[in-house]
Amino acid sequence: MALFLLYESASGYALFEAHGLDEIGQNTEAVRNSVSDLNRFGKVVKLRSFNPFTSALDALTQCNAISEGILTNELRTVLETNLPKPKEGKKAKFSLGVADPKIGSQVSELTKIPCQSNEFVLELIRGVRLHFDRFVSDLKSGDLEKAQLGLGHSYSRAKVKFNVNRVDNMVIQAIFLLDTLDKDINSFSMRVREWYSWHFPELVKIVNDNYLYAKLTKFIEDKSKLTEDTISDLTDIVGDEDKAKEIVEAAKASMGQDLSPVDLINVQQFAQRVMDLSEYRRKLYDYLVAKMSDIAPNLASLIGEVVGARLISHAGSLTNLAKCPSSTLQILGAEKALFRALKTKGNTPKYGLIFHSSFIGRASAKNKGRMARYLANKCSIASRIDCFSEREKGTTAFGEKLREQVEERLDFYDKGVAPRKNIDVMRSAMESADNKDTELETEEVPLEASSKKDKKKKQKGDDDIVVDSSEDPKSEKKKKKKEKRKLDEEPEVDDQGVDDGANGVANEKTKKKKKKDKKVDDSESLEAASETKKKKKKLKSKDAE
Repeated sequence: MALFLLYESASGYALFEAHGLDEIGQNTEAVRNSVSDLNRFGKVVKLRSFNPFTSALDALTQCNAISEGILTNELRTVLETNLPKPKEGKKAKFSLGVADPKIGSQVSELTKIPCQSNEFVLELIRGVRLHFDRFVSDLKSGDLEKAQLGLGHSYSRAKVKFNVNRVDNMVIQAIFLLDTLDKDINSFSMRVREWYSWHFPELVKIVNDNYLYAKLTKFIEDKSKLTEDTISDLTDIVGDEDKAKEIVEAAKASMGQDLSPVDLINVQQFAQRVMDLSEYRRKLYDYLVAKMSDIAPNLASLIGEVVGARLISHAGSLTNLAKCPSSTLQILGAEKALFRALKTKGNTPKYGLIFHSSFIGRASAKNKGRMARYLANKCSIASRIDCFSEREKGTTAFGEKLREQVEERLDFYDKGVAPRKNIDVMRSAMESADNKDTELETEEVPLEASSKKDKKKKQKGDDDIVVDSSEDPKSEKKKKKKEKRKLDEEPEVDDQGVDDGANGVANEKTKKKKKKDKKVDDSESLEAASETKKKKKKLKSKDAE
């Protein structure tokens, strides 16, 4: 059986024919050794046809299609024109060797050309790739390398292109930065407390919040300057007048030592840095919430923005998280504990990052594992909806319904209330999502219609103004005459209305009478039919006697 090889190069499609290959002697090791020698390999494999790409864009489209396992029209024409046509009703006496089994299955389905992809074929294609510039004589030195480099850049650039609003990498960077900022702010605020406590140690016990403490150190500066006049300013910062008075009284009887002006300036600068960092942390959190509502709205509404972002960052991307089964998602973040348990043959962990969700904290001790398993199941569904749904504007309908299911499951564990079925919940979620889409569409349409109506009204108003200005005294007289005629005709119209009302009442009565007559006729016909049936039965009984 003859063997043909398809090689997809950066410059075009090439078909090779392999001669003198016995099926018994198809040893991959022997082929691997002979591939490096062109004299031996060139005797076995020979070029049959080469079809170059027309442009760089054509090369990119062909490369994208082959990577996805799609047979293009160009490749189909190349195969059908250069390969021998098999007779109808008979098997082909040749086969096509392909590197990718996906494209091989497509070729065999659409063109009925038998394809194969095994180690022997791959070794032959490796030899073709190694000596390709020698087989095609028209290619100059360096042309193939340039084509490969250009196609590689364009292919990778096309793969990287995606929706700018759904870049999960931004979420990963934001959650990492948020965690580091939390650690830094905590350590810096502790340093501010220790530093300023040399001067005013009593303030630590009065104010517990780090941001407020840094704000107060910036405002107070020297404790000896605190008087009753500063209580109003302190209440604005602290938010409690009693606490402000307590700070002033503590400053009067403070046991702290005095600091030099240079030391106080340094403490104030450091406190300002801590305040700036904490404010930036708030802005970063708002940014994370906004990005999560764009990228994974259902996951965020189900489990929260921070926990959802941590799951995405730990998985590497939203696509990786969507591909994870719920059992893997359940223990994401607890890999060390898992492998330790497997090594020591102990109990495996029940939850990882998902433990930070409020649902597991609300569950009882015996139901925490069951709750974690159920929540991981719902999180995997939500992540798949967010990743693979084709809706342009993300909807939170599915996430809200899944959250309701988790709440119902909690009630089931605590009180025994039976939860709803999955099918019913998903149907209601689909309906609510469709309703939201229709509402958005209807909101956009009335705005356009109202603007058009306003324009028309304005035009009409302008026309009326012009007509009024151009009216003559003769037209005014005509209008007055018309009004008098209408007044004279009004009573006649009223009489007609009364007559019409009377006629309507009479018509209704006649309709009711007709209905009654019909009912009477129907009842009479039924009675006659029943009497005839009874007579027939009596006659039958007499005949039987």
